Amino acid sequence: MNTPMKSILILLTAIALMLLCSTELLAQPPGLPTEPDQAPLGGLGLLAAAGGAYAWNKLRKKQDVE
Repeated sequence: MNTPMKSILILLTAIALMLLCSTELLAQPPGLPTEPDQAPLGGLGLLAAAGGAYAWNKLRKKQDVE
């Protein structure tokens, strides 16, 4: 077999394999999405209150120095 004929045969074989594999990949439908997990927000209020108290304390100390 000469080289051009051999390369055409390899190309056709590769295309045939790709077509056969692609039908197998499409055989299963995608699953339905589920709801995302919710993040716990219980400590967020405490964290915000602590941050506000810290900022208020820093501002109060800054005003006492001046």
